[in-house]
Amino acid sequence: MSISARERFLGICRFERPGDLYLRDSFWPKTLENWVKQGAPKEIATPKFGDQYRPKSFLYDYFHFDPRPQWLTEVISGIGGVFVHQPPQLDTGIVLVWEQYTPVVPSYEPRIISEDKRTITYTSGDGQTLKVFKDNPQKMPTFLDWPVKDRATWKEYKKRLDPHTPERWPSDWNAYVREMNKLGEETPVALEVGGFYGYLREWIGSERILYMFYDDPGLIEDMMEQMLYLETEVIKRVLKDIKVQQATFWEDMCYKAGPLISPAMVRKFMMPRYKKITNLLRSYGVDVIYLDSDGNVEQLIPLWLEAGINYIWPFEVAAGNDAVAIRKKYGKDLIIGGTIDKRALIKGKEAIREEVMSKVPFLLGQGGYLPTIDHTVPPDVTFENYCYYLNLMREVAGLAKLSFQ
Repeated sequence: MSISARERFLGICRFERPGDLYLRDSFWPKTLENWVKQGAPKEIATPKFGDQYRPKSFLYDYFHFDPRPQWLTEVISGIGGVFVHQPPQLDTGIVLVWEQYTPVVPSYEPRIISEDKRTITYTSGDGQTLKVFKDNPQKMPTFLDWPVKDRATWKEYKKRLDPHTPERWPSDWNAYVREMNKLGEETPVALEVGGFYGYLREWIGSERILYMFYDDPGLIEDMMEQMLYLETEVIKRVLKDIKVQQATFWEDMCYKAGPLISPAMVRKFMMPRYKKITNLLRSYGVDVIYLDSDGNVEQLIPLWLEAGINYIWPFEVAAGNDAVAIRKKYGKDLIIGGTIDKRALIKGKEAIREEVMSKVPFLLGQGGYLPTIDHTVPPDVTFENYCYYLNLMREVAGLAKLSFQ
């Protein structure tokens, strides 16, 4: 009798299926465009940004991927990430993919401020002012300004973070509940519950927020309390009706040498709020609680575990994260995701084999491991190298190789 993707996903997360490979990845649109030129089927270059995340897409079938958890963010406006919304095509004909990152409802009206031959400067759906290059609009933009600067601007911004705003929710909630619960019979379903540092940084800016923790901690507390209220109300409404297998925080609070704020500040400002959210989630039976943060996260792992977060991704290798050492240190307390160095896939087959064989057999055999490239597959990776990587992963897991014709 076959087992559903949902059951396999939960079994792996609960360390009940050592050796089971649950594999999927995400890609920059330019990567897929390049691969078509290199001989991949034209259908993998999906016409809409975000199609690569849909489990029934050609891309998923072609690479034999396991379903990425279906994020409820695709309908519940805003509580989610950059890939949730298909951004508008502006007058220049350039599709700007960094359109809405934060859970603001209503969003700001995107507006072009200026443009030249190479760049566009515009206001995003988050109220940020950004500059992007026309020849590569998917690349990380240059951030020029942010909507929250002080208590007065926060008072206005806060109005967009009301969990009960009708536009935040599907107009036919009962139909949406039936659709998601039907999907969840086979595919894992995830609820984006937000975060604390990550979203505040998007409102305030990286430099200003670090000063604000010292200069106006009361304002930081007020912002985090509003996020806690928003997250709590969303969780209660969703989990009352929809069966969810994973909850997801987005934080991005580290860089290559460690956290952007001290562990002491995480403990003071964030951990009490994390605990309220994770306790609420577990009261509804959600025991896979995921956190996405780039950079070197090793100093924060014990705090996140103490706060009830047990699944971390992507463990970027370039930032010094050692997944094998982390598994040995934390054992079955921690679900590990990501970990495959994207740079190895750029270098070639020998580097790919060294990267995979140095960690995957051990981590896969331990269980609680959901490998991906340690973020999104970049355009520098060739189609040939990626196919070699996939078949090597399948070989380690004892699966038949695929023929990419």
